[in-house]
Amino acid sequence: MRLAALLAFAPLLMAVGAHAATTTPLIHSDVLMQADEVDYDVDAQIVTARGHVEIDTSGRILLADTVSYDQKNDLMTADGHVSVTDEKGNVAFASHVVLTDKMRDGALRNFAALIGKNGRMVAASATRTQGRFTEAFDASYTPCKICNQPGQRTPVWKVRADHVIYDQVKHRIVFRGAALEFFDVPLFYTPYLQEPDPSVRYASGILTPDLGNSTNIGYFVKLPIYIAITPSQDATITPLVSTRGGAVLAGEYRQRLQGGGLWLQASVADNPNGGITEEQNEFYSSLFGSGRIPFSTNWRTGFDLQLTSNDTYLKRYDFLQLDRLVNDLFVEGTGGRTRFAVTGYFFQGLRASDRSAIIPFALPLIEFSYIPLHKILGGQFRFDVTSIALTRNVGEDDQRFSSEVRMSWPTVLPGGQLFTVEMDVRGDLYHLSNVLTPGDDKYISRGIPYAAIDWRWPFISSAGQGRAFIIEPIAQFVLQPYGGNPAGIPNEDSAAFDLDDNNVLSFDQMPGYDLVESGPRANVGMHARAVFPSGSVDAVFGETFRFKPDPIFVNSAPQDGTASDLVGRVSVKFLPFIDLTDRIDIDRDNGTVRRHEVYLTGTWNRSSLQISYVQLPQTTVSVTPTLSSSACELPLDPALACIPERQELTAQADVNFYQNWQVFGALRRDLLAGEMLDTELGLGYEDECLGISVAYRRKFTTDRDLPPSTSIILRFNLKTGDQPIEPFSLFPQDVFSHP
Repeated sequence: MRLAALLAFAPLLMAVGAHAATTTPLIHSDVLMQADEVDYDVDAQIVTARGHVEIDTSGRILLADTVSYDQKNDLMTADGHVSVTDEKGNVAFASHVVLTDKMRDGALRNFAALIGKNGRMVAASATRTQGRFTEAFDASYTPCKICNQPGQRTPVWKVRADHVIYDQVKHRIVFRGAALEFFDVPLFYTPYLQEPDPSVRYASGILTPDLGNSTNIGYFVKLPIYIAITPSQDATITPLVSTRGGAVLAGEYRQRLQGGGLWLQASVADNPNGGITEEQNEFYSSLFGSGRIPFSTNWRTGFDLQLTSNDTYLKRYDFLQLDRLVNDLFVEGTGGRTRFAVTGYFFQGLRASDRSAIIPFALPLIEFSYIPLHKILGGQFRFDVTSIALTRNVGEDDQRFSSEVRMSWPTVLPGGQLFTVEMDVRGDLYHLSNVLTPGDDKYISRGIPYAAIDWRWPFISSAGQGRAFIIEPIAQFVLQPYGGNPAGIPNEDSAAFDLDDNNVLSFDQMPGYDLVESGPRANVGMHARAVFPSGSVDAVFGETFRFKPDPIFVNSAPQDGTASDLVGRVSVKFLPFIDLTDRIDIDRDNGTVRRHEVYLTGTWNRSSLQISYVQLPQTTVSVTPTLSSSACELPLDPALACIPERQELTAQADVNFYQNWQVFGALRRDLLAGEMLDTELGLGYEDECLGISVAYRRKFTTDRDLPPSTSIILRFNLKTGDQPIEPFSLFPQDVFSHP
């Protein structure tokens, strides 16, 4: 909550002084004054202006019924409907104004001010001393709109203070005897409160708290404290105290750099009710962050941090819902279309089935890509070198060095046909250690060439007025020798393979380097698109054909024969109302749906709806040259990971049902088991000066020492600026709340 705007009227007092001086004949020519009548007492040296007095200088305007200036005593008095408007449009009102000391000091009676777009300030009286301090007595401030309709003139909230002091030099406001009132009912009182004035963009202070109750941690309160360090640096300290989850202290640091930045979040927690029995005293910690630090025009270094000391810590306090954490540190250089990078990776698994000892460190990963800006031999040339070393505490260690050269010659044939010829050759060298026993080393090498052509023929029909229809048949032919995967090559980066619309029309469909397709093959597909003034419909479908089955797909049902499944995507976008994406895998043998993903987003004014449906078949991912298996058999090899069949529905809705009132809800359901996984329901109110919501959430899943839980959370935000009204967020993904 920001109350800095409360005494923005102080600069207006100085403006009054500047305006008042224009009533004397001894003023500069850049001051304009007009009035119905002006008198000048030569003996007393008093100038008096009456009737619609207006004084204008440098875009600041003083209006009053009567203005008199005593030049001998340096005393200016304005009476009757006095108003002062500054260059920014802020307006101050008073019934009586007296200024002294060359208009540096003075007093106002029955003071009122318009601050910013909606802010309003009233006080019984105000004084200004020493040319820098402004004091207001019996003052009230609110940023809320006040209607002129009877019964609607009470603001949603306001601050009432007995005594307010504003230091214009230090841009600091002090409230004494301040009360926060909702609909004229005082709910919070503090004898002392200090805030920055509206000219300060960054200022330290206490942010609005979160209150709630959870079956995991009991009743809790979270109170963020914001610290402004410099215009490019800030920090937030967030203590959380709970009745059953102990205490958490979280901190965040942010820094903006020229061409980069830093972001760090750390937390520590002491939970006296931890463990399965809820009787163990447990200590938790976490560290998250990201950084991009340039040190020249073409070079930069960076990192990403995701670390936690306990697998269920982040879920216990509802900080994060991730199951795998990724950490990296890199140095990268780019120039033109050339890139060089050295990266190290560390992975942390948070699932109960994860075994940290066999999760490898990737250090280093070296990548170099060279793409000249000019053509070579009339075509596009690319040269890539990659090297990676994977090290485990238990199990096999791998090192791979790969080098690849590619040439492509795109051309346009008569009738608009697009024809591309591509030739590629890649060589890999593997060093494997601790394969069977510690100290057991092994070297494997291979060469992988291919030649391919890509043919596309787009047919375009224009219907005028922003309408067009495109149909584009696509055919690809790849000539590649058989046997590209010698025995013993580990499968580290190609295990998670799915044939979909992103890779079906590609010369190389595999996601990594370890496994490669082999043998001649053809990819055939169709791309269609309809464009309208208000949106578009886009679809792509494709299928792969081979002369004989590829051994790496022997246990992968979508690819285990001479023909793959038919895969595709349909996207419908009529923004901002409808955004629909449907991805599908159709069994080539019986036409049934093997894999299906549907994502729908609908928006109407301040209401929105998001629905996703996912149907995935059961697979077993392996780190051997066998890509996957169709059955999850037990006992499972430690190097295998079973991914069971899934059918899941997720829905989230935010409905603006009446003026500023919204109801929001979300659910996630396992359709195969017929069970709910998560539900949430809440009610919220938000306008230009207040945001408040209460949400009920139920988690039905169990994760080791985390049983199913229920939580109720109350959030509120007192706005003092023109902040946008946004939909309520569900299922938070950030580790901590940002200010």
